[in-house]
Amino acid sequence: MKFKFALTGLVLSAFCFLAHAHSFKLGEISIGHPYARATAAGQASGGGYLKLENKGPDDKLLSASADVAASVELHSMSMEGDVMRMRQVDGIALPKGKTVELKPGALHIMLVGLKAPLKDGDKFPLKLRFENAGEVIVTVNVEAGGGELKHDMMKH
Repeated sequence: MKFKFALTGLVLSAFCFLAHAHSFKLGEISIGHPYARATAAGQASGGGYLKLENKGPDDKLLSASADVAASVELHSMSMEGDVMRMRQVDGIALPKGKTVELKPGALHIMLVGLKAPLKDGDKFPLKLRFENAGEVIVTVNVEAGGGELKHDMMKH
């Protein structure tokens, strides 16, 4: 009986993971699990994250856009001593055969001027434009924040 409950729990956990994990493809570029963190009411900005795997020739993510924000920017984040520095970048290089992860505390997509709070469980379309591969619209899942650095929760 305990085995049956354990197996049921394992299967349900797998379904929960699969419900959140999603991917897209544009040519030789795989786009894994686009997500954004839920935001608080009145929060001016939020962060978007995903994984880009390039199996084709060198490319570059040039821009992103979404109707949920007044503007969408590509950003880098670094720590200089005790000071967090976020800077807009003009693109994110995707070398041939490499994976680039946009994640909290590193490269990310900044949603500036949110039109409404991002709520856990919501989804929204995000258009990505690449130098060579072209454009693709992906679905961004909004997820509750975890224990990672929450730079995307700061007002920008």
